[in-house]
Amino acid sequence: MDLYKGSCHCGKVTYEVSGEFEEAMACNCSICSRAGWLLCFVPEAQFRLLSGDNETTDYQFGKKHIHHPFCSTCGVRAYGYGAAPDGSRMFSINARCLEGLDIATLNVKEFDGAAL
Repeated sequence: MDLYKGSCHCGKVTYEVSGEFEEAMACNCSICSRAGWLLCFVPEAQFRLLSGDNETTDYQFGKKHIHHPFCSTCGVRAYGYGAAPDGSRMFSINARCLEGLDIATLNVKEFDGAAL
């Protein structure tokens, strides 16, 4: 499994995530489409926040199942988290925030989150 570093724009929020990222999801819901996210998902064991736990503001909307933390300095949402269908914690990774990942090589699948 590859290890990637991710961060917000200003670098206050940093993390490591491991995975073989070959595909991503482009969701058309109101928040993902506005932010331009390319989402990759990993279980909690593959994500480690390195810095910035106290530098984020958590945003939730709708049914408030998903946390959308963003850097309180630069505003970038580099990751999010919520519960998987089995109840375990999952992290959504903004592929655009990962160093060394060529997003042009990802198989991007469209997801109709606006219909939910």
